[in-house]
Amino acid sequence: MNWDDLRFFLDLARTGKLTASARRLGVEHTTVARKVRALETTLGGQLLVRTQDGYTLTERGRRILESAEDMELAYNHITASVDENADVSGLVRIGCNEAYGTQILPGYIAQIMASYPALRVETLALPRVIPLQRNEADIIITIDRPERGPYIASKLQDYELGLYASPQYLSSRPTVYSQSDLSEHDFIDYVSEMVLAKNVPKPAEYTAPGHIKYRSTSILGQMKAAESHLGIAILPTFIAEQSSLLRVLPEEIVLKKSYWITMHSSLRKVSRFITVFNQLRELARQETHTAQVES
Repeated sequence: MNWDDLRFFLDLARTGKLTASARRLGVEHTTVARKVRALETTLGGQLLVRTQDGYTLTERGRRILESAEDMELAYNHITASVDENADVSGLVRIGCNEAYGTQILPGYIAQIMASYPALRVETLALPRVIPLQRNEADIIITIDRPERGPYIASKLQDYELGLYASPQYLSSRPTVYSQSDLSEHDFIDYVSEMVLAKNVPKPAEYTAPGHIKYRSTSILGQMKAAESHLGIAILPTFIAEQSSLLRVLPEEIVLKKSYWITMHSSLRKVSRFITVFNQLRELARQETHTAQVES
């Protein structure tokens, strides 16, 4: 059995898409298909079946996947010991939410890649949780504190959220003097079953039932909805303060949250992963320190 064929099978099982796996592995999609077919021939049965939505595992494929993941973990341990003193190069995939991935992370990555030009970085900036267990990303940045497991994790940085609305919306509705005045105002929220974290502030804490008139899975979509006068949105200050929105009750309602950074402990000796992990922590620490000094 060829480990390289197993590696291609693992990636296609996780992404479900030939094109996505090809992009991750740096090959043509035909190569991914050929490698998986070769593994199926070796094992004497179909592992993945093509559907309208992509590739899904057969029963045989599910059994093979578990063993293949054990082999992958062992392989990572071996390569980690070899790679410990290697140059910082190769691909690092980072999973995070949309706000962090579009507004903060690119600036940090630019600084890291200036020092390590052989690095390649992919960011999954998605409005959903990206679990490390599925190996969609090497490093994840989350709002919820990481659960226990074979991971290394650290608080990355604190951030603040507030209530924001457009000047037009606020001028057309009763003036908000205190939190009790919010009960009759319209709010913007996440789609209920697709909230990106357990720890997200909820508009229902501020307004009466029936006043959440617009929902979006996208925090940037929520900000745009607020700019379009659809109501009040709870937004991170680092994105809202770049907009034309006005903050509502800035002294009374100040929400504090934190970002956490996590990766599998088996990757800690692989130079590119631990370097990016530590560099992100250091850049976040420097920014926090600068903000404290300026305030």
